[in-house]
Amino acid sequence: MKILISADMEGATGVTWPADCLPGTPQWERHRVMFTSDVNAAIAGFFDGGADEVLVNEAHMTMRNLLLEQLDDRATMLTGRHKALSMVEGVQHGDADGIAFVGYHTGAGDEGVLAHTYLGNSITGVFVDGVRASEGLLNALVVAEYGTPVVLVTGDDRACADARGYAPDARTVAVKDYVSRYAAVCRPPARTAADIRAAAAAATALAVRHPPAGPRDRRVEVEFDAEHLAGAATVVPGVEQTGERRVAYTAPDMYEGIRAFKAVTTLVSAAVEEWYG
Repeated sequence: MKILISADMEGATGVTWPADCLPGTPQWERHRVMFTSDVNAAIAGFFDGGADEVLVNEAHMTMRNLLLEQLDDRATMLTGRHKALSMVEGVQHGDADGIAFVGYHTGAGDEGVLAHTYLGNSITGVFVDGVRASEGLLNALVVAEYGTPVVLVTGDDRACADARGYAPDARTVAVKDYVSRYAAVCRPPARTAADIRAAAAAATALAVRHPPAGPRDRRVEVEFDAEHLAGAATVVPGVEQTGERRVAYTAPDMYEGIRAFKAVTTLVSAAVEEWYG
């Protein structure tokens, strides 16, 4: 049995502030340890539950945040950027029996600690077929096309609530409770590690491959906080401006949908100016 872990950082134990997860800051260095602890707890739990292989895909920002030298040596880690499926890279090989979203968060426009969708700001909402989408939902739609179920989600309590919408059978672990976008009631890493390990062990029973979801058209809409960003996004073929600050495109499946979304966010990031966005 192979488990894929998609590891993001905003939803990790103790993380509440941008500097906690911005590479190069002293707080990031400190929180890398707790981030690695969350991932190690999930790895240990999956092996407790009977997994034979665990691959960790680094999914936060530079995708070079986890401490490899502290990683459970039974696992392997895919680290670095520019991967075809970004946060769920590896699922396309068709050999992952289950996937865990560790350190996840809610999406742009929703309540949640460090809530956003791909970009820390600039995007105010992402919608798939009319439904507001977090990174969790976007990635769940992608992995469903490969028959891989989401079996575990960790993050703040709002991220766990969000997961019930896209992975109702998955085990969830709240490592902190939302107070504001930059504040939370946090559990210490010793507690969260124990909770994550226990949940991962139980989640292993859910790691049963499903028939892949058939391809279907997906309508993706992205709303920005400035008009010029919508214009910048239309450089991507097939993306049309549908409102002053909104663009939309239709993809034949979520594999193409997430790749187009990645292209949109890359272009929009380049169009953001330092002081005025």
